[in-house]
Amino acid sequence: MKITKEEVEHVAKLARLELRPEEVEKITAQLDTILSYAAKLDELDTSGVAVTTHTQIISNAFREDEVRGSLDRQKALANGPRQNDEAFVVPRIIT
Repeated sequence: MKITKEEVEHVAKLARLELRPEEVEKITAQLDTILSYAAKLDELDTSGVAVTTHTQIISNAFREDEVRGSLDRQKALANGPRQNDEAFVVPRIIT
C-alpha cells in the first residue's frame, strides 16, 4: 500500500476537512490506486530520453511591452457586489 489511513487523516486535518470513517477508507483506496498507477512510470527505461520542460519547442514567446490604458476604477468596481469607491469589500478572513 502506497498510502495509509493515518496519512489521509493527517492531510484531511491540515486541509481542515472532516471525513467520516467510510470516507477515509474510500479516499485511501482511491489515492492508493492513483499512486500505484503513477509508480508504474518508475518501471520505464528513460535513460535515452532527453529531458524536456515543454511539449513544444518555443523560444522567448513574449510580446513587446507597451503602455495601454487600464479599466476605469469605477467600471471595475461596478462588477462587484460590495465596494467602497476605492476597492472591493470582502468578508474579513484573518482575525
